[in-house]
Amino acid sequence: MTKAIWNERKVIVVTGATGGVGRGIALACAEAGWSVWIAARREKEGQAVAAEVDALGGEGHFVACDVGVPGSAAEAIATILSQEKRLDGVVHNATSGLSPVPVSLAEVGLADFQDHVHVALGALHSLARASFGALKDSHGSLLLTTSEAGFEGKAKLSPYAGVKGAQRGFARALAREWGRDGVRVNSIAPLASTPAMERAFELDPAMADRVLARNPLRRLGDATEDIGRAARFLLSDDASYVTGHTLMVDGGSCPAV
Repeated sequence: MTKAIWNERKVIVVTGATGGVGRGIALACAEAGWSVWIAARREKEGQAVAAEVDALGGEGHFVACDVGVPGSAAEAIATILSQEKRLDGVVHNATSGLSPVPVSLAEVGLADFQDHVHVALGALHSLARASFGALKDSHGSLLLTTSEAGFEGKAKLSPYAGVKGAQRGFARALAREWGRDGVRVNSIAPLASTPAMERAFELDPAMADRVLARNPLRRLGDATEDIGRAARFLLSDDASYVTGHTLMVDGGSCPAV
């Protein structure tokens, strides 16, 4: 991967960045020489991604964060701000571990449903409140990883589709609220080859054919080169006039935008 040349070092935090799309976003930001904080539960894996960030020319850091636990996201932001002079971008990428598991609504217990809500929405509320002041100072941005499921709905993925749709509504509303303070809020809807996608294919073997059949490019995206670099654009000054938008990075799979 070729390292991009950017004018300004930015400080970014990515939740759920120990693998998949979150890792891809972290590495794409590393290519720009940015300081990237890996906010995750698993320290060993988080430190490994931070080392990859260093190897690509960025500055990698790990901060312990379990976004499913109330208050943990805010504590992570406080830790970062105690060590950095600024914060330019917050990427909420973490999803419930139940996200790729196909199940009918009748089989979804309240605790499982609440896990989706806590991780996708509760942590988003906490991250947004904790980071607003710093993002206002830097004229930074909040980026949410949503999904085409939030547009179209997905059979047997109703809790996941529901919280992803809610994230988009939150982003559009917050873009209007924070715009006056110079803070941008956007979403990205990726389709990538990730461990979660591989697990979903294993649980539903026919899913791979369905997914690729509707994809004009006939492939899944690369988490770093396709998804991460698109996310980096939305975090960068090149997107300084983009807010309240959901960028579909899915190879043209989803017609509803």
